[in-house]
Amino acid sequence: MKLRIGYSAWIVGVVQFFVVHRITESAWDRPYSWARNNISDLGNAHCALQAEPEPRYVCSPEHGLMNGSFVALGVLLVVGVALTGGAPWRGGRAATAARLLLACAGVGFALAGLAPADVDENLHVLGALLIMAVGNAGLVLAGFALAERLPASLRWGGGLLGVAALTALGLFLPRHYLGLGMGGMERVAAFPLLFWALTVGVHGVVRPDESRRCLPNNSLTTTI
Repeated sequence: MKLRIGYSAWIVGVVQFFVVHRITESAWDRPYSWARNNISDLGNAHCALQAEPEPRYVCSPEHGLMNGSFVALGVLLVVGVALTGGAPWRGGRAATAARLLLACAGVGFALAGLAPADVDENLHVLGALLIMAVGNAGLVLAGFALAERLPASLRWGGGLLGVAALTALGLFLPRHYLGLGMGGMERVAAFPLLFWALTVGVHGVVRPDESRRCLPNNSLTTTI
């Protein structure tokens, strides 16, 4: 039951985020663009012209809903990491490190919601770095730390997604968007972690017997 709750937390967290993302962007009077707008623009509390990193006008009527979704996603990611402590992991230091880094990403999402970019930029940027730098590093480690009985697509796919996301972050920071736009490149850096959590969560719920067979004997993996 604990494992099912953990996997379900990941599923609910990611699904509600994208549902609220859609609701919030549809409330904009000026069309919201995945290419021209940051994800954080949806949570900005004030209507204003934003000069950095690219000029754009931001006015998000449902910013409170979006910020609540950021917080909910962060909490549910951490809950999932805590409750799936044994099942999908090999055990050992790599697994412990991967889980800690993934939990930091959850903290980052919560910070992003509690501190909108136009209210407390420093805390918001810290939250973004926890997601896109620390969390993606955890995603890379997850490729080595997941149990061998899980499908190879989950094990190596996570690592490859992490590498791609970190590469996108390295391009996003110096404003090299490769034709994707500011918002598009940011999403390449931020969304792989969510897609991985959703996929692992669905696999854990649909195939719980396989997850139970993967439980290691190493007790170090049952705690963060």
